[in-house]
Amino acid sequence: MCVSQVRLAADAYLVCLHHALTTEKEEVMGLLVGEFSKGKDVVCDIHSAVTLRRSDKRKDRVEISPEMLIEAQQRAEQMSAASGQELHIVGWYHSHPHITVWPSDIDLQTQAGYQQMDSHFIGLIFSVYNDDKKTKVGSHQVTCFQATNQSPEGESPQYVRLPVPIEILPSPTLATNNQQALDNLCSTLYEEQSEFLEQSRQQSQKHPLTHLHNVAVMVQSVCRLGSLVLGPLVSSVEEQLRHINTTTRHLEQEAAYLRNLLEKNNVEIPKQHDIHC
Repeated sequence: MCVSQVRLAADAYLVCLHHALTTEKEEVMGLLVGEFSKGKDVVCDIHSAVTLRRSDKRKDRVEISPEMLIEAQQRAEQMSAASGQELHIVGWYHSHPHITVWPSDIDLQTQAGYQQMDSHFIGLIFSVYNDDKKTKVGSHQVTCFQATNQSPEGESPQYVRLPVPIEILPSPTLATNNQQALDNLCSTLYEEQSEFLEQSRQQSQKHPLTHLHNVAVMVQSVCRLGSLVLGPLVSSVEEQLRHINTTTRHLEQEAAYLRNLLEKNNVEIPKQHDIHC
């Protein structure tokens, strides 16, 4: 049975999009944590996104290691234990910088491989860094899909896209898991850069200038990551702090009003240690 609808929490969507916007040269990838509501129709609810280090970085494809898959599953189990819900890995997401949102043949093959393990597994693609030629305004798109084989039985599979309706649900707050994913994003990308720099060092032992050039490129990339990732995160924290301060002031004013009202009516105000819930 195919998935009839996907409901993506807005804060999980924010993590995926933020991850996709960290680079416009290679694709990024992560996994999605949620649950399936299996009734007459199968509905997938996505609560969190897990950002992962890539084992292969290319313009037209992305891969993660089996170790990263195991790590993501462990995170899903931790989320499940903390929330009391039966959560698990329900799908994957990746980016398409400067190209359309539609899945490539490689994407469809990857999706089909995941569906062999779980027929309900879904995929999201975030198309980013696409500027309108007339207005020069940047835009992004997201699509949800599964893969289905249209070849007759016994012949080589020919996978095509099976679109899945997606709805982004408002999130009243930024869930702890998604906040942690955003916080860890910069370190994840830094670890990727460090791994590739180490590979470069091993391959260029006889060419120190090549390694020096790669070090300079890494420093440049890390500085760029700081502006792309840390800057928005700091702005987000400052906005949350302003909201908390505003709420605190309103509550203090409400408490003062109620206190004055009680005093006018000669109602004794209980001490804090006398108040029982």
